[in-house]
Amino acid sequence: MHPDFARLHPEPFGHPESTARIHVLLSAFPEHVEAGPATRADLERVHSADYLDNLEHVTDESWIDFDTYVTPTTFEAAMLAAGHTLEAVRRGGFALVRPPGHHASRDRAMGFCLVNNIAVAARYAQAELGLERVAILDWDIHHGNGTESIFWDDPSVFYVSLHAWPYYPGTGGPPDPDEETEDIPGGAGPTTLNIPIPGGTGDREFLQAFEEIACPAIEAFHPDILLASIGFDAHREDPLSPCTLTDDAYHRMANLAAGLAPRFAAVIEGGYNLRTLPRLVETTIAGFEGR
Repeated sequence: MHPDFARLHPEPFGHPESTARIHVLLSAFPEHVEAGPATRADLERVHSADYLDNLEHVTDESWIDFDTYVTPTTFEAAMLAAGHTLEAVRRGGFALVRPPGHHASRDRAMGFCLVNNIAVAARYAQAELGLERVAILDWDIHHGNGTESIFWDDPSVFYVSLHAWPYYPGTGGPPDPDEETEDIPGGAGPTTLNIPIPGGTGDREFLQAFEEIACPAIEAFHPDILLASIGFDAHREDPLSPCTLTDDAYHRMANLAAGLAPRFAAVIEGGYNLRTLPRLVETTIAGFEGR
């Protein structure tokens, strides 16, 4: 985490993805590790050069789509967010950053997301740390369509997402029963596993899907590292949540996830209740550490 996240990429009035998210986390976690920005080469393992050029040279505040905006400091914030995610990979930590990333595809921003932090981290782990098989476990309330699209044809990266459906962005729904599917873990087909969850789902059903579907699939893939995209917007008190998870669910998922691979790191995605966010981050860290 870095205090510059509370200054860079300032939000339009009333936008949920705000600098205040970092203000409350800085207050709650005064002892944190600060990292530097990612390099342009780190980002170009995932994003197109033209897309990054456009993002880097923004001169005015403007909207990219109905909920995603840019400012003259957006690229700096995105580089810093990616850099902290790489530091989390190196340390086995939890990157508390903004803006989030899992909706960003190779050449498109959407859903508050500009640079796909978890995807940049996965490519870094492969290119710089020699970790061949990477699993990404995403439990934000929204489907990480950008992460899915980046790794769709790559058998070395297994993407698993638990998310509410049919909600924004409308992807990641149940498979078409008329289509043949491959065995996902280690198979020749797309290494993607979407686990759509109905609105109104609480701890019991969400944890059942996590423990009985997501975890065994990741274990069968035998990843060298597991990277987690963690959104706190599935919590029952989050303003964007159609689900009703409690603090205990986040502790349990974090505890299970940390044991699924020899190495583990995480980055924050959503989570917009400023009162509950620090508490949920703390209980998640406690889950990682087995406390």
